[in-house]
Amino acid sequence: MAKTANLYARIEPDLKEQAEQILNAIGLPPSSAITMFYKQVVMQQGLPFDARLNYRKPMDISSMTKDEFDFELEKGYQDAVTGRTKPIDEVFEYLEKEFGI
Repeated sequence: MAKTANLYARIEPDLKEQAEQILNAIGLPPSSAITMFYKQVVMQQGLPFDARLNYRKPMDISSMTKDEFDFELEKGYQDAVTGRTKPIDEVFEYLEKEFGI
């Protein structure tokens, strides 16, 4: 399909410059990045990322202390022992439905 629609948006000049520097560094024109964003909005039927105030950053082992890591391992172990788990086919079905994986 030919690209014939225009999009005009007002954003802060510093934000635009910072984003375009990053996009240029990875070789991605801003129009392609915007197209990618719009395609993801359509595919996800909404924003392709969490947009909420109480966002909890995913756990990253490199940012955890040994005690925090041990605590998370113990929680996972206790979930397994007490049966708070889901069958793998159910997990993959969910991932496919929600994320197209």
